[in-house]
Amino acid sequence: MDLQSLVAGFRNAAPLGELEQAWQWNLNAVPHFAGALTGDGKRLLQTNQRGKHDESLARAVLSFAREHEEGLTGGERFIGFAEGFSAPGYAFDTVAAAVPEVHGHHKAQNPDLTAVTYIVFPGYACEFSGRESLAEAEARYAKMLHPAEIGREPVPFLKMRFDNPRTGGGSTSPGRALSYERILLQEIPQLENAVGGFVEFENRHGKVWRTDWDGGWTLTELEAEDSSPREVGLDELLVFAADRLRD
Repeated sequence: MDLQSLVAGFRNAAPLGELEQAWQWNLNAVPHFAGALTGDGKRLLQTNQRGKHDESLARAVLSFAREHEEGLTGGERFIGFAEGFSAPGYAFDTVAAAVPEVHGHHKAQNPDLTAVTYIVFPGYACEFSGRESLAEAEARYAKMLHPAEIGREPVPFLKMRFDNPRTGGGSTSPGRALSYERILLQEIPQLENAVGGFVEFENRHGKVWRTDWDGGWTLTELEAEDSSPREVGLDELLVFAADRLRD
């Protein structure tokens, strides 16, 4: 497959500024696509933008991705990521790359292209653990992160489980599952007067904390040496939980 000719031949394709072996194209008004070949010319780093479009951001993302392509496309991670990215006017600090098994782009019209395409997008370091399973990476990419929206806020990596005998709420699976920060911060206050209730949460580093109700909120870091429950106020607990998701 002549990857350069294929991409350059996309409808409405045009060079992406001064970035070599890079193009932008669109099939209609929305979305906007841009892509750059890897150094060996055998893979396509593609970035997508939906809604607001910023060509300079696309160039910055692809340039950074090319500089870090081994870290983004090598190894066994389903979503690779490289920290240290920045672009004027944006708070993004990371560029991530979804592997072909996760994104599925071009699958309908050109499955051979799917196999060599990595979808790269700007993000935040707190969003990626490097340990995502294929199913978790698919959920993060397709449902949770909205990677084509360049005006988005961070969606911190979070896995949690909980049980609340008072409200009847709780996890439907035995282990911790992907969730949203707002769910965590919503369920912690609900523990009040829920004897036997708990909320357990894990951040991107794999650190896990558990809060229980025992006449007040207690907090324990699981699997930590010499860790024991300590009483903590609700406001302090909520700030602590939100901060740990951004470590």
